[in-house]
Amino acid sequence: MSGLAEADQKELQTFLDAEQAKARVQSSIHTFTDRCWDQCIKSSIGSSFGRGEEACLSNCVERFLDTSLFIVNKLQEQRGQMA
Repeated sequence: MSGLAEADQKELQTFLDAEQAKARVQSSIHTFTDRCWDQCIKSSIGSSFGRGEEACLSNCVERFLDTSLFIVNKLQEQRGQMA
């Protein structure tokens, strides 16, 4: 990157940051899909979810997102206290 102009370096860094953010989101989606699917889906796969499975999946994903957001906020608080 040292051969690039400063504006190009910033643009490249912005692009790389955005791609890394996309990769983190995709990784989170895979993680909660695996966890919630294993926890909630008990019947054989068909054209619709079994009784309670849809609600279980929804609640599971919501709890996963709530927990992730809580952790991110706590880490940001700690980072702010260290600065």
